[in-house]
Amino acid sequence: MLNVHIVPHTHDDVGWLKTFDQYYYGTKSFHQKANVQNILDSVIEALLSDPNKRFIYVESAYFFKWWNDQTPTLKEQVKQLVNEGRLEFIGGAWSMNDEATTHYHSTVDQFTWGLRRLNDTFGECGRPKIGWQIDPFGHSREFASLLAQMGYDGLFLGRIDYQDKSKRLALKNAEMIWQSSANLKQNDIFTGVLYNMYQAPPGFCFDALCPDDPIIDDKNSPEYNLDQKMKLFYDFIEKQAKTTRTNNIILTMGDDFAFMDAAFAFSNLDRLIKNTNKRQANGQKINAFYSTPSCYLKALHEHNTTWPTKSDDFFPYASDEHSYWTGYFTSRPTLKRFERFGNHFLQVCKQLSVLAKNKTANFEENLSVLREAMGVMQHHDAVTGTEKQHVAADYARLLQIGIDKCSENIKESLNQLTIDDDNSGTSQDQKLKFDFKTCPDLNISSCDVSENSEKFMVTLYNPLAHSTHQYVRIPISLDSEYGVFDHKNEAVSSQIVSIPNEARIIPFRKSQAESELVFLATDIPPLGYKSYFIQRKSIEKEAKNRKIDNKIDGFGASTRLQNVLAPFSIGNQNLKLNFDDDGILESAESDGVQMEVQQNFHFYKAFVGLNFRPDQRSSGAYIFRPNQTWATSIVSQARVRVFRGDLVDEVHQTFNEWLSQVIRIYKNETYAEFQWVVGPIPIGFEIITRFDTDIESNGVFYTDSNGREMIKRRRNHRDTWNLTSSEPTASNYYPIPSKIVIEDNTRRFAILTDRSQGGSSLEDGSIELMVHRRLLRDDSFGVSEALNEMANGKGLVARGTSYFVFSPKKKPSTQANERFLQQQVLLPNWLFFSNVSHLSYDVWRNSYKNIFSGLSLSLPKNIHLLTFEPWKSDSILIRFEHILEKDEDKEYSEAVTFNFQDVFRSFDVISIRETTLAGNQWLEKAERLQFIAETDNQSTNAVIDDSDKDSDGTPSENFQITINPMEIRTFVVEMKRKAMDNNKLKQVKSTPSTA
Repeated sequence: MLNVHIVPHTHDDVGWLKTFDQYYYGTKSFHQKANVQNILDSVIEALLSDPNKRFIYVESAYFFKWWNDQTPTLKEQVKQLVNEGRLEFIGGAWSMNDEATTHYHSTVDQFTWGLRRLNDTFGECGRPKIGWQIDPFGHSREFASLLAQMGYDGLFLGRIDYQDKSKRLALKNAEMIWQSSANLKQNDIFTGVLYNMYQAPPGFCFDALCPDDPIIDDKNSPEYNLDQKMKLFYDFIEKQAKTTRTNNIILTMGDDFAFMDAAFAFSNLDRLIKNTNKRQANGQKINAFYSTPSCYLKALHEHNTTWPTKSDDFFPYASDEHSYWTGYFTSRPTLKRFERFGNHFLQVCKQLSVLAKNKTANFEENLSVLREAMGVMQHHDAVTGTEKQHVAADYARLLQIGIDKCSENIKESLNQLTIDDDNSGTSQDQKLKFDFKTCPDLNISSCDVSENSEKFMVTLYNPLAHSTHQYVRIPISLDSEYGVFDHKNEAVSSQIVSIPNEARIIPFRKSQAESELVFLATDIPPLGYKSYFIQRKSIEKEAKNRKIDNKIDGFGASTRLQNVLAPFSIGNQNLKLNFDDDGILESAESDGVQMEVQQNFHFYKAFVGLNFRPDQRSSGAYIFRPNQTWATSIVSQARVRVFRGDLVDEVHQTFNEWLSQVIRIYKNETYAEFQWVVGPIPIGFEIITRFDTDIESNGVFYTDSNGREMIKRRRNHRDTWNLTSSEPTASNYYPIPSKIVIEDNTRRFAILTDRSQGGSSLEDGSIELMVHRRLLRDDSFGVSEALNEMANGKGLVARGTSYFVFSPKKKPSTQANERFLQQQVLLPNWLFFSNVSHLSYDVWRNSYKNIFSGLSLSLPKNIHLLTFEPWKSDSILIRFEHILEKDEDKEYSEAVTFNFQDVFRSFDVISIRETTLAGNQWLEKAERLQFIAETDNQSTNAVIDDSDKDSDGTPSENFQITINPMEIRTFVVEMKRKAMDNNKLKQVKSTPSTA
């Protein structure tokens, strides 16, 4: 028999043409007729009426919005459907996330939250076992690795490159074993590419909005069409069957927002199944039945065949020869940055919600609002920038609400820690609480507290598990001098630097600040904070007219403006950048090696077509399609001002009225910052920053996969098929969530990003990153709206930073230092501002706890405390992560062993138990289906190896934990706070694993 697994499903975008709530309630039908509330009502009613029917559901965000409105009786009925396997959750994350522009932090978080809600509501029967990524526009290797670590049996995909898919179907390779990690042995995962993406076969779309005729099997009716429908069905499944290795095929019956009329859809599927199986009596060997992806995968597993393997990823995705979906890697650059901002704030909020001594009643609720907003932001039409403009605005609204809610937790937590028992003679109830405000406009050099307060406190919260330092930049009033003091009664050196004029005149910037105060904050404790007291002193009246461009001294701070008439350099003992007499970077020096490097901005002119055929495809929100192969230089020289000081040297470049940049090197740092301001750009332009070097890269470059493992790319090449491309630029673009690298035998050059961007190396020695897009036409992939973002009536202005890292290739810790910088870029110290004009410095220093650490042991820099958040019943979810790959560094790529109790000596550990990555299954109970790779005829996807752990899932050897390269270990911990000495932080040593 050919077993036809019919899978009824719906794909419900959590925002795209309509907002999340518009889709759920079914409003704004002029954008799209879709009503998720009705889908769930309709499907549940149909399932309850017939025990033979099955349905899968994916997006937890929608399901739990619906669930909260149901009666206790209906909830019990739904639980019974789940227990019977007739309503099955697939995927199960808060949303179906994108895989190109997302960061693994946020992917793990949104899966954790969705799976936790399912687990708490339905128990083991509600635990999804299958990944269901049917609509994202390309697929990352790291995402597959994360699913394997979460305990999923398999993964099904909808979209892969049209050339790749054609070859795979012809060779019966559309189902495979994906070797998803170069570092982790147990991370292979069975992966299948769906034959028909995720739609129903042509002619079999049965729903309220479908154009296909229903199946009419009444022979007395003039509308009778059963024979015609059955022939169409047989032809389709026989064609599909020729592409598979077993006698099972999976047939998706659904589409976007399908099953709004579930009774009608199921009645037609009933007729299809009945009439298919009825013909078995005549010798037809086709068996059709309601199924699910997990049942289908189980059938494949029982077939005991061998499967091909894959070790690269599925980027970039092309749907035809002129449609490379690489534009969305950059689309809506400010929304992409805001998403990273939200992730940063969420980690801070989680940690401080744990560290608070007394949790208020709304702590968990506030935290969950941000969790869920960030979960929605991961959707493949959210952070991607492929939604309508009003939907993008709604995503930002939801995220801001979450940030505001979590701010309440943070303020309360920090005040509890700051207003502590002490020997000052001042009781807690006599102490004033601080504001601990976030200045959300620091990215455009604006902060009300620092600009308008005579005295203010800056509190740096460090979300990393090791002590850090950071150069702090604070917008200030021009006509004042400032003193910076720490909690030890010591003045801190500072420097005042001009804010570039191009940043000052950003249309929506309301600040009057023309300068920034810069100081170095040192020894910021792990999982802790350190506060600084900053006091303003007005300048004498006759000196108020002095310009910062000449000199301002404030408590020893100074900035010198250099008149540039010839080639010049900036830098320190670690890195030097040299500029030509046009003000353009021309070379770099580091540790005795040099690199010719010209950095400038260029543009691609977007192709404008009518989209009626592939060669007329326009560049749009999804598609990058330039009308030229090589980008055009915008200008060949820049107007330049150079500032030098004791803490930082800066080059301010102005290219034209909408393009400028600041290049800076801080003293003692090993990298340079390239901070750009781009916009409003001309319509039809796609702007890149490009670094052209003399590195002999031989067509090879490396990009990160969702912020974790690096993947080797080769220009005009795919690992699994011979690429034929009519779009040589777009087909070589890849997602750059955080880093792109080129190297030769002696030198290594990396650019780190502060948000997801599209990028490539289109010529040897070259790196380019797309920073902004503004387009004339839509690309006709559904949005029906040109990507033309506006703000305050003008084209959008974006400000961002690229991080320039250059060093000898064989220098010890070269790649390790890049990893450490990635952590600093992703999770720098969070700055909180408080007006303390009511306090003297002495009272501030003596009456408040101005330094604190949540850890008693500072972990090494290669171990990241990925998660530290409130969990269930006063427990804590904790993840430790090794951030290096196994061959990146001789020292830091070694396994690390530490004692859990030593790290959390300020707590009494009651219990600790290890889980899978998502925290929804105890590790010792986790098993995944095993499949056989045809290359080695050996079993893969074996039971997750827990041989180095005790049988109950606790760390072995009295709380000893070993973390191997790229490994993440997840624990649910019960522990109670005890008295803490914040002056006794230690650094654990990295030691090889003996396991």
